[in-house]
Amino acid sequence: MILASNPAINAVDTQIHSHPIPNREHILNLLKKHGSPLNRKQLAVRMMLSGKEEQEGLRRRLRAMERDGQITFDHNTGYKVLSQDDMISGRVIGHRDGFGFLARDNGGDDLLLSQRDMMLVFDGDRVQVRISGTDRRGREKATLIKVIERNTSQVVGKLSIDNGNYFIRPENSRIAQEIDIDKKQLMAAKEGQYVVVTITDYPCHQYRAFGNVTEVLGNERAPGMEIDLAIREHKIPHVWPEEVIKAASTMGNEVAESDKLHRVDLRALPFVTIDGEDAKDFDDAVYCAPQNKGWRLWVAIADVSHYVTPESALDKEAQTRGTSVYFPGHVVPMLPEVLSNGLCSLKPKVDRLALVCEMQINALGKMTSYQFSEAVIHSHARLTYNQVNAMLITPDHKLDPLVKREHAAFIPHMRELHQLYGVLSRARTTRGSIDFDTKEVQFQFNKERKVDKILPVERNDAHKLIEECMLCANVATARFLEKLKLPALYRNHNGPQGKKLKSLRAFLGEKRLNLSGGKKPAPVHYDRLLRSLGKRSDASVIQSMMLRSLSQAEYSPDNIGHFGLAYSAYAHFTSPIRRYPDLLIHRAIRSVIRGQESGGKIRRALKSVTGIGGDPVQRVYSANPLDAQKSYPYDRERMEAFATHCSQLSRRADKASWDVDAWLKCDYMRDTIGDTFTGVITTVTPFGLFVELEDTKVEGLIHINALNNDSYHFDEIKQSLKGERTNASYAIGDTVQVRVAQVDMEQRKIGFEFAGLTDSQKRTKKIKKHTKSYSR
Repeated sequence: MILASNPAINAVDTQIHSHPIPNREHILNLLKKHGSPLNRKQLAVRMMLSGKEEQEGLRRRLRAMERDGQITFDHNTGYKVLSQDDMISGRVIGHRDGFGFLARDNGGDDLLLSQRDMMLVFDGDRVQVRISGTDRRGREKATLIKVIERNTSQVVGKLSIDNGNYFIRPENSRIAQEIDIDKKQLMAAKEGQYVVVTITDYPCHQYRAFGNVTEVLGNERAPGMEIDLAIREHKIPHVWPEEVIKAASTMGNEVAESDKLHRVDLRALPFVTIDGEDAKDFDDAVYCAPQNKGWRLWVAIADVSHYVTPESALDKEAQTRGTSVYFPGHVVPMLPEVLSNGLCSLKPKVDRLALVCEMQINALGKMTSYQFSEAVIHSHARLTYNQVNAMLITPDHKLDPLVKREHAAFIPHMRELHQLYGVLSRARTTRGSIDFDTKEVQFQFNKERKVDKILPVERNDAHKLIEECMLCANVATARFLEKLKLPALYRNHNGPQGKKLKSLRAFLGEKRLNLSGGKKPAPVHYDRLLRSLGKRSDASVIQSMMLRSLSQAEYSPDNIGHFGLAYSAYAHFTSPIRRYPDLLIHRAIRSVIRGQESGGKIRRALKSVTGIGGDPVQRVYSANPLDAQKSYPYDRERMEAFATHCSQLSRRADKASWDVDAWLKCDYMRDTIGDTFTGVITTVTPFGLFVELEDTKVEGLIHINALNNDSYHFDEIKQSLKGERTNASYAIGDTVQVRVAQVDMEQRKIGFEFAGLTDSQKRTKKIKKHTKSYSR
């Protein structure tokens, strides 16, 4: 907390000056009584201060009062008492370069915080500030008044020593200041090791933050260190509370016979799960059969809501975690493994409880009806994407004998699913869903868990058909909830807005491309542009720029549709094992099935609800209405809180995963310093060029200082750097040869330098050669 006064200054001023400087209270009362601002000369006159020493003492006191948030100063009018109306509350956002921003509680543009003020706070703290002018770029600046709430109690970093004093530099790049460590509280940690530090004293004007080592993580290159750091840095809960362990241990390993009662028995249907080779939790199973010139599709999802009830110990911990967090070769689950990998995993050859969405899809890929049921299923096989893809593209006589022997009975079902997928895929194109072909990579580790290779992930038709089945179930769910007007969470995605759309159009114009749709382009306009790119060398970069123009998807109790998927309503139904919003939606559907809303409200509503094609949705199978399950205990206000909470935790999980990927890529690349690679310029900034390597998707920076053959200027519209003297330019999409110059593990940064001619230089050379030939 910043001190509101400093008695020491008062005492010093009284001793130094023959005419003592009035104390702060006197100055405040004088300003309040006057009722309007006074400058320093006016204040000096009213306090009868005339000597140079007295004037200097007054200046210092006023500066101290201004710094401590008691008064505010305006160059035109002077000093006045700071009122509540002058104060702005918000959350601190740190920047790796030392300065920061304030995200206002009441909305509006962020305010700039100086490096001096940022030395007193941490990223995430809530503070009060006052506006204190603008910077050279016209951004409003703010001055810190006081800290309202500290939101950092632990910090992770590498232990360092200087002249016998221990400190850490936080791994969180948004915290720029170092933190001093009590040498008596090191827990035997050694210099260079990563540690967790608990803050005991927060920073102030006199000293830096201070803390004790409370956990020693180990050396930088210890296996899994990158995951340990990410978990702690992003405050991801990873230790199960005792009451949660106790609750999970009572669940058993098999579904109780009593739990199968009053459910639809779908064990005869040949459901299968289709997942990756290393999957351990199977939360969805599928089956489809031809019917009425179309298909009937069943999507069975593990019935987590049967085991995790509202406000139970398991539920509270699931709320806290919000989502499972996935890292290469490791997962921090939302639910204990006895559920996520056990009772709620749709393992083959065992009975499992499921919430099933049954849909009718016509020959055009349109969903004409849907219904939900509490069911018991029996997965007939655990298949992998590669196995299913082989069944789809390989003639029977060439199929792997093992696959053919063990899964021959499922081959016709998989091919039926594939036909359905083809229809759904065409329908997706027709409605204009944006088909971003993003390339992902996977890490291949050696025995010491060091990255051996970075390989591109290949998505085949088996991946895509499962995706389409899940999309169908999610759409049916959103429409069902919307019809019944239940308070629930939709997964919304906004289209391009304001500045982002303007910037995208300017960029596309430089590429001689056009995005149709005017001020409100539709998904189909994005999709048409993507499909027009063909095999352009800069297609992936253009796609990346189009992606950047769109906002992140978020949870909300209000349905606004999903722009990217071109759906008018979309919700998450298919992964209650790993996403809390899905669990909430399962509870909503169960409340309808069991009809326990007060006064039979839902039952009456069901009579008037119809499916998309006219089939009645009230064909919802009902379990025992006398079951002890509580009615759906959520209202809109609670859903709004869940929406904010779950959106934040989803973003936190993404950031943690990105951090681990960045660490692994840096660790892999530090053995390649001096090597040359081919890459594409993906981002141009005033300080340099970001280049992504072709196969590994590793990104590094060519700093503008490395372009020492000329003075380069940034063109925001063309997204390029252009040389003042040579006229050479470097633009997004250019293919370049780069050499790995350096790898900074602490900053997760890779530095490149040019190792060959750029596209621009090749074009210039070609023009010069043509001109020379022509002149002959």
